[in-house]
Amino acid sequence: MGSGHAHRHRAGPGGAGVEVARGPRAVLLAFLALAAVATVVGLFALWPSDADVEEVTGSVSYAAPGVTFPTATVRVVQPACPRAEDGSVEPGPDCGQLRVRVEDGADEGSTVSVSVPPEVSESGLEPGDTVRLQRVPGDEASFSYFGTERRTPLLVMTLVFVVLVIAVARWRGFFALLGLAFSGLVIWEFLLPALLTGEPGVAVGLVASGAIMFVVLYSTHGVSIRTSAALAGTLVGVLVTAGLGVVAVDATRLTGVEGESGAILTTFAGDLDFQGLFACAIVIAGLGVLNDVTITQASSVWEIRSAAPDLGRRQVFAGGMRIGRDHIASTIYTIVFAYAGTALAVLLILQLYGLPIRELLATEEITTEIVRTLASSIGLVLAVPLTTGIAALTVPGPSRAREDVR
Repeated sequence: MGSGHAHRHRAGPGGAGVEVARGPRAVLLAFLALAAVATVVGLFALWPSDADVEEVTGSVSYAAPGVTFPTATVRVVQPACPRAEDGSVEPGPDCGQLRVRVEDGADEGSTVSVSVPPEVSESGLEPGDTVRLQRVPGDEASFSYFGTERRTPLLVMTLVFVVLVIAVARWRGFFALLGLAFSGLVIWEFLLPALLTGEPGVAVGLVASGAIMFVVLYSTHGVSIRTSAALAGTLVGVLVTAGLGVVAVDATRLTGVEGESGAILTTFAGDLDFQGLFACAIVIAGLGVLNDVTITQASSVWEIRSAAPDLGRRQVFAGGMRIGRDHIASTIYTIVFAYAGTALAVLLILQLYGLPIRELLATEEITTEIVRTLASSIGLVLAVPLTTGIAALTVPGPSRAREDVR
């Protein structure tokens, strides 16, 4: 950042000089340097070896040896079978069946019939669509429905998304997509294997978040003090969210084991710390929204300074917080509605049971979503004044009654 003597730079429409806030900027950069070092050290310390991962995953397979998943083309879609009064479904010869032609594997070219649930029959499947079968070998191989092939529509949606992001946001959108790809790489190559091999969930979540945010923010928004202020606010918000997650999990006695996926992990990943896993999930789930808020707050403060170069730092902070309050209000809705949408099926089941609210709060499913929502929301709310304060301290000072010094 140059030598320690005072610098003044031209800013504002009047051309008056503004003093660069050296002290706060030095503290900000020192904090980020320490965070970067901690992130790199954490990656080296927590990154699992291939042998450790193989020990966990090598003995687990989705299907028995010899089972394959050939593709097949739908020939005939029979109507769904009616449900009995108890809700059960009994597939018959004239309902609930797909007639398909196997397109690859040992039975390529053969035509078979497979039973499907009513919801599959009513999903809009038509002759010519492609499905996946599960083939179990034997004296006479047996087939069952595994899933519907959806690669083409998913690919089209992905391409539309990429094209629109680049067309609207241009280079910034392109770098945002690169950042998104990097985030997925960190989660797949580091976070998931580390969790499976029994590393502390909170530590893994913090290290992964740090690695993602350093790369994503600087690659998307450029290397600047403005971006650094947003990054610092994000990292502090992540720390707060992680701390709240740990305290909330302990206070509510949540197990972190949910549904069928939790049962599978309990069986095959015995070293997994489920409470730590849940705290890690809280951190990762709130990362995107937290990043959105902090970069907006930092940018708002810089824009306020640009539009009003004579304002003092306290006034710049107050202006940024007015924007931040609106952002908090709208983002809280985003978090709550996002979690409500993902848990909609669970909420419907609980509504069906008709249990009182005080009894629902004793269930793992409801408490999990409440804790996830509140921890993320509290971290978000605190990140707004933190980021705004950091940005207000690191923007150039007011230009009133100053001369330009070069």
